[in-house]
Amino acid sequence: MNIAARALQDYFTDPRHAATLKFGSGGLALALLAGLGWVAWAQGGTRLDAPMGMALAGSGVAALATALGALPALFIRRISTRWEDIMLGFGAGVMAAAAAFSLILPGVEAGTDILGSKPAGAAIVAVGLVLGALFLLLADKAVPHEHSSAGRHGPGWMHLRRVWLMVFAIALHNFPEGMAIGVGFSGGDTAVGMPLAAAIAIQDIPEGLVVAVALRTIAYAPWQAVAIAALTGLAEPLGAIVGVALTSGFAPFYPAGLGFAAGAMIWVVSHEIIPESHRKGHEQAATLGIIGGFVVMMMLDTALG
Repeated sequence: MNIAARALQDYFTDPRHAATLKFGSGGLALALLAGLGWVAWAQGGTRLDAPMGMALAGSGVAALATALGALPALFIRRISTRWEDIMLGFGAGVMAAAAAFSLILPGVEAGTDILGSKPAGAAIVAVGLVLGALFLLLADKAVPHEHSSAGRHGPGWMHLRRVWLMVFAIALHNFPEGMAIGVGFSGGDTAVGMPLAAAIAIQDIPEGLVVAVALRTIAYAPWQAVAIAALTGLAEPLGAIVGVALTSGFAPFYPAGLGFAAGAMIWVVSHEIIPESHRKGHEQAATLGIIGGFVVMMMLDTALG
């Protein structure tokens, strides 16, 4: 470990800095939320005929689906690990198919129209895809969170309660989903945004249940587990705002943004969801879930696209 990295680690592990870190993180979060709110309002977030308004509506439905999926945890304390892995696999399949059919292919088509060359269109999507994966790689290292299989990660994790580490971990999944919805609607084309929003909302239902049940297993009351699981869905409207804001106004940003969202989603599928769904001995069941999710997303893209 180099000197700078060791100094940073020593700072975050020093209890004397815990209060400063919490206060500073809270202030930064409020400032970011206020900034995103202003961006959403300035770009027509209150109008359903504007890309920002459509993106907020679509991502809001997805966030609501997370909350609805969590509701059974009011009555269910546990689900079998087999069914949990099937549901995780289903979500992975939806995300993988969404990246292919609703992000990469429309991105290449849009890039070809804008740049006048199919190789150039594919190249700009590829650049965005790599940047999206790198963004999630950096976020994975910079944001404190907890994985069931790999433990706790990120600077300052020892100063946060376990529930917040779990919330941040799920938010890292949901943010690129919201960004994908935002980018999908940023061109004003519902044929791209609608299938994405519908499919992500469908896969958010079992995800909400898995999160809420996991919270119940660490002694949270039923209503607390449901409320916290619902809270994780709010990362999707925030991601949608970022997706629209980054890809509006300059045409080449649209195909690059579609690639960026695809890269982020592929990273989550490969780095997080598939390993998690395969670590408990239910690989075949999880793979069947992946195939089911892929088929559902493919059919939705065909029906709504």
